[in-house]
Amino acid sequence: MTLSFLNLHEVEALARATLPAATFEYFAGGACDEVTLTENRRAFDELALRYRVLVDVSRREIATSLLGSAVSAPIVVAPMAFQRLAHADGETGMARAAGSLGMLFTASTFSTCSLEEIATAATGPLWFQLYVHQDRGITRDLVQRAAAAGYRALVLTVDVPEIGRRERDERNAFRLTADLRVANFRPQTSEPLQGDAPGSHLARFISGMRDPSFSWKDLEWLRSLSDLPLIVKGLVRPDDARTAVKRGVAGIVVSNHGGRQLDTAVAGLHALPAIADAVGDRTVLMMDGGIRRGTDIVKALALGARAVMVGRPVLWGLAVGGEAGACRVLELLRDELDLALALCGTPRLSDLSRDLLS
Repeated sequence: MTLSFLNLHEVEALARATLPAATFEYFAGGACDEVTLTENRRAFDELALRYRVLVDVSRREIATSLLGSAVSAPIVVAPMAFQRLAHADGETGMARAAGSLGMLFTASTFSTCSLEEIATAATGPLWFQLYVHQDRGITRDLVQRAAAAGYRALVLTVDVPEIGRRERDERNAFRLTADLRVANFRPQTSEPLQGDAPGSHLARFISGMRDPSFSWKDLEWLRSLSDLPLIVKGLVRPDDARTAVKRGVAGIVVSNHGGRQLDTAVAGLHALPAIADAVGDRTVLMMDGGIRRGTDIVKALALGARAVMVGRPVLWGLAVGGEAGACRVLELLRDELDLALALCGTPRLSDLSRDLLS
């Protein structure tokens, strides 16, 4: 498969042609009517850039640091489950792609490669995304394994007390293929994700594992399990963000889970400014959802984010070309960001501010 795609929209079309329909729909789909899925993208298109001119942009600086990790650009590969459904390279290939460009990769609890396999393959810094399970011993074990394997932060996903109704998955009876499993758990744990029962196997799997009782008071327990910085992913409200800061979190990801949880939830970009105002520089603020261009990253950073997480587009690159395809997607975003900084008259990330937007 050629890797000559020119942008992230083209690679999505190639992935649609490459993947089995049910697999593509699992990765592409959102909850219910997919209103939030659409709004995540529309929020970026509705913002215009009021660029500056006659600024010396002969040298641009897009490198930054996130929780002590030096990175080449403010782009983090978001946690995504079951990546070997997209390509045999899976999470290890995705981690190598990110590391080859000096970017962060976030491994999902529901990876199809174990967190240790990912750490062994990785060539750059890693974060580990965590769901808290009904069996707190499983959670403790995952945290301790991540710390031992060299992961640099925990990314706690907090917007899945129940799994959203993903009707594409229900219709397609989404399941893992027989050769795949959730590699961070015992082999039999993957059994609910296989078989021939109707409906979404993922919904049954998560319903049997997640802990809907987990709340703010439990963060202290989670933080006691390791010295890793804790990032909370899935906030859209300023009051929740202030609570997170008071509870000692090191980072926040403004996110609605890619439109896959509560449909008609606020778009991440729309939620970002109020949260940025609420937390200031007391935590590392990031966002995800709908990013397809370097100009989208400019808009997110101008509204207060320090970095963005990117999910589906990198997954499409993986589907089309394995590790090399994922790498090309990240290169395109990086290069588009660099060009956007030049054309906006903002050679440094610190030059990005809300007066660029209208």
